[in-house]
Amino acid sequence: MSLSSEIKTALLANAPLAAILTGSIHIDVEEISRQNTPTAFDATTKELKPCALIKIGVEPRMASGLADSVNTPLVIYFYERQGYANIAPAMTLVFDQLSDQKIGTNVWQIHFDIAVNQQRDTALDCALGSLRFVAKRRR
Repeated sequence: MSLSSEIKTALLANAPLAAILTGSIHIDVEEISRQNTPTAFDATTKELKPCALIKIGVEPRMASGLADSVNTPLVIYFYERQGYANIAPAMTLVFDQLSDQKIGTNVWQIHFDIAVNQQRDTALDCALGSLRFVAKRRR
């Protein structure tokens, strides 16, 4: 199982978070779209539902000297049609669940790096927030 799959599974097991992100948590796609992530959109109104996208970044080698050890950046993007009423509590729940935890195979620790609040995704014309973590792990 990939790190993004393990993180997604852990987050979806959080009932309050799953109740907020009614458009689910998505992985293995470049962007939220009706083609790539149809469950992120309401079937009747076609509007974007509160959802998240996990993306894994470029892994630099850790300076620890341990063979195959890497810093794996992961960014979780949070989307909502308008406003931040769902994004803000979802970001808090994800921060609390992931920060300084050991989730995933061979993960020593997940460290919080940065949060970006109250942004706008111009392509989707929606509210956006993001959390960036770095997973220290053995590849």
